[in-house]
Amino acid sequence: MKSLQELQAIRDKMKATVNTRDNQNCNMRIVVGMATCGIAAGARPVLNKFNEEILKRDIQGVMVSQTGCIGVCQYEPIAEIYDGDKKTTYVKLTPEKVERIVAEHIIGKTPVTEFEIGEVKE
Repeated sequence: MKSLQELQAIRDKMKATVNTRDNQNCNMRIVVGMATCGIAAGARPVLNKFNEEILKRDIQGVMVSQTGCIGVCQYEPIAEIYDGDKKTTYVKLTPEKVERIVAEHIIGKTPVTEFEIGEVKE
């Protein structure tokens, strides 16, 4: 980087690709637990995959954000999807599971029950 303008251009490019805080026209929220327990269990690649899939598929009205501890550390990485007044909690996530959640739940409006907290077996 050689100038402030170059830095601003990089910032603007990144803001366009990361839709983590835009509440405008948001119909659905995806919240990934990013406390130390989540990060240690692999939450960062899960968060990145949600952002990547939402951007790649050009899905509008979905906000991806992060939070601290969700409270059930043994099930990390965890993501909660808020769709209106319904909350779905997905546990023991991987980037591969995220692809399926985006395809079936976010786009298809059908939760992937086998990844939900009540369905995952130890």
